[in-house]
Amino acid sequence: MGVGLGTAKLPHRLNPIRTFVDAKVKWVRDPYLDFAVEREKNLHQALSFKNQILFQSESNPSKSKSLSLSLASLLKPSLNLSTSSSKFFLRYPSFFSIFHPASALPPRVKLTPALLSLHYQESAIHTSLPHRSDAVNRLSRLLMLTGATRLPLYLIDRLKWDLGLPHNFVGSLLADYPDYFQVCEVEDVSTGRKELALELLSWREELAVSELEKRTNQSKRIAFPMCLPKGFELEKKVKDWVEEWQRLPYISPYENGFHLSPNSDQAEKWTVGVLHELLWLLVSKKTQRDNLFCLGEYLGFGSGFKKALKHHPGIFYVSNKIRTQTVVLREAYRKDFLVVKHPLMAMRYRYIHLLNKMPKTNRRKSLVVE
Repeated sequence: MGVGLGTAKLPHRLNPIRTFVDAKVKWVRDPYLDFAVEREKNLHQALSFKNQILFQSESNPSKSKSLSLSLASLLKPSLNLSTSSSKFFLRYPSFFSIFHPASALPPRVKLTPALLSLHYQESAIHTSLPHRSDAVNRLSRLLMLTGATRLPLYLIDRLKWDLGLPHNFVGSLLADYPDYFQVCEVEDVSTGRKELALELLSWREELAVSELEKRTNQSKRIAFPMCLPKGFELEKKVKDWVEEWQRLPYISPYENGFHLSPNSDQAEKWTVGVLHELLWLLVSKKTQRDNLFCLGEYLGFGSGFKKALKHHPGIFYVSNKIRTQTVVLREAYRKDFLVVKHPLMAMRYRYIHLLNKMPKTNRRKSLVVE
């Protein structure tokens, strides 16, 4: 799309046209980060089912907090399930309970009391003033990273889980901040169709400071933390290139870098800065690679994000676990643990514990009549 950042172009003098050295940077498996990804297997899908069941009950209060299996099966493609919805529910009896209504209607699925208890605790976090302020700030910073301070809702929806936004964030969060956000229309340049987008109404200068700038208390000579896994060694010519690349001026991801030659090392350092800041905004400091590529393509980075992941394995790790590719910000983890754990991540670990817990009386193959 080629949108520029909202601030004026910066007169950065050092813009050498040097491309990455002709050397292959091999991918090396990191078992700790793989485990950090793999332990969340099926969590997103399970919580999406939970939210759908609760949404159905809210839209029709006369119905019990349950969902028909036939309706649940329609959600399988959107949730990327590898099995049928009924088998999915039976696999996690601490989350879901399948029952036959007494009226002989088709079987339905409901949430267990233990899952409902965790849901209400999570809801208390979402509705707390500190978390709402935190979510609004992170969403504002995401929109500021786009430069145009607006982003199609479908792209925000892709990142909703990773940003820690509530299920119905437009109605439950944004509606309370009319001075910050508005829903508008943008044109998709590839199709010409209008898309609903979220726009930040005014630039918030106090938020336009990247995580790296906060840590170093400076804005120009900043190097990215490198966390290569044990036993991994860069070729000498790659290592020399990275060391020189690290000494280039740091351009804030909230500044305009599109005036830089796209094939320059300086442009790549700015692109890495945008990608680094984006991942830092996420509560788990990771997201599916396709989410980043879709966002990067929309913002006009082209293959910039892809090159950044390939060239800088000490900053970003790409895991191949759980039937997808997940990009992890290395410095955010010590082994498989988050260095800074967001309250929502603490809740997700509790969900994971319950998800994998088997009841003392296993009723996986029984259907209760109610």
